[in-house]
Amino acid sequence: MPVFSSRCGLLAALLLVGLLLGPASARAQAPPTPSAQERLADTVTDTLGTETFRGALWGIHVVNLRTGEVLHSRNAERFFVPASNVKLLTTAAGLEQLGPDYRYSTSVYVDGAVENETLQGNLIVRGAGDPTIGGYEQRRDPTQVFRRWADSLRARGITRIDGNIVGDDSRLDETPLGHGWSWSDIPFSYAAEIGGLVFNENTVDLQAEGREVGQPARLSWDPFRTDYVTVVNRSKTVSYRDEEDEEYERRMGTNTIHVKSRIHPNGRDTESLTVSNPTLYFVDTLREVLLQEGISIDGRAADLDETALNVRYDSPAVRRVASYTSPPLSDIAQTLNHQSQNLYAEQLLRTLAVEVPPDTDEDLSPGSSALGVKAVRETLVEAGVDTSRVQLADGSGLSRQNLVRPTSLVKLLRHMWDHPDPGVRAAFYDSLPRGGRDGTLKYRFQGAAPARSNVRAKTGTLSNMSALSGYVTSGAGAPLAFSVFCNHHLADSDQVRSAQDVIVNALARLPL
Repeated sequence: MPVFSSRCGLLAALLLVGLLLGPASARAQAPPTPSAQERLADTVTDTLGTETFRGALWGIHVVNLRTGEVLHSRNAERFFVPASNVKLLTTAAGLEQLGPDYRYSTSVYVDGAVENETLQGNLIVRGAGDPTIGGYEQRRDPTQVFRRWADSLRARGITRIDGNIVGDDSRLDETPLGHGWSWSDIPFSYAAEIGGLVFNENTVDLQAEGREVGQPARLSWDPFRTDYVTVVNRSKTVSYRDEEDEEYERRMGTNTIHVKSRIHPNGRDTESLTVSNPTLYFVDTLREVLLQEGISIDGRAADLDETALNVRYDSPAVRRVASYTSPPLSDIAQTLNHQSQNLYAEQLLRTLAVEVPPDTDEDLSPGSSALGVKAVRETLVEAGVDTSRVQLADGSGLSRQNLVRPTSLVKLLRHMWDHPDPGVRAAFYDSLPRGGRDGTLKYRFQGAAPARSNVRAKTGTLSNMSALSGYVTSGAGAPLAFSVFCNHHLADSDQVRSAQDVIVNALARLPL
């Protein structure tokens, strides 16, 4: 009995110790709750670690703008082709160095006397590099500025011009395309030529309408079927059993457009196609509008470079008779980034080269893209970016020779978020499309996505390349800057964009 009693006491004691220690031991063995950053990393890994993206290179960098804490970083020091994310750099430099209130001014001059309502000389348009004439909010009536100029001429008693209509594009470098652009892009509006004079975004707007099967489509184009271009109709109307196909060709240096599209009966297709020598296109259209407005013209449309004229704008013999002032740069920047408008970005890049030319030992042409890149680099330096680790070839991102790191883009975003000038800060932020609402993000972040109306970001797309960089607010109200790049993918572009959206929605859920 004594032995049994002591054993029972020992067992009771051990049981009591087990009861006391058991919960603590169980708590010690329970896995720790993952942090917000760990959950984010898991989401990124699960999203990108699929067969769809095998072989693709992803670069991600996310920073809490309130604390400076890096929330996630993946290949963030590697180089990526950023596509249209280059526009973030161009826009930032333009707003910072020119100011959000900067406006272009295009002027019209005469170089002769007016007698008996006849201008005995030339009408000269001096370009400023303004990309908005005939574009921007004028697309329903792209010639409205020209018609107002006709009113100005009549108000000065001019109803006839015995000279030429001359375009002066000398303010900007005359290299028509960006460095490293692909020849296959040349016919299409996203590769419109760059220059000192721009009309209708340097495009004609062509419409094709299907007819009976086997017949060529019915073609028309604006403005007013201009004869500045020659359209060769090699299109075909095909049955509904066959696939439609858009195909256009314009060889470099020509204004002959070959239309080879296949279109269904009563089908419609509209495409903006580029022109060569936009300066001559500008004044050729202006001449036609003046004629339509009842101003007779004896001379022809001419590019100043192709004439023997030596125009001295400070001479009393040269008088300004009309002008056009663009919307402010803050508005232009919205069009640039909401629509990802390449021409606007390239015009802004060369404008920087003219208005704020940086000091350089290199022999660079005035008003050139290369000099504009130097100006952009000055803003990157202000943002704390190591510019020896950035390669820029153009202002729009159409060139595949641009190389940027995700960390560099996020530094720029942080610089603009904290910019000391509230006007610059607001203009940059407002230039970015809102998820699910407008611009290139209108059809992304739909439904109940936490980043809907929350994210402000710039898209970027080239074949096998995609980017998304901007700002989003976390679930607890922290402002975040992010950059998500994907290069060398073979997936469908929509799949890459969906993966980017998953990551940004995860940022919008973070309890920070």
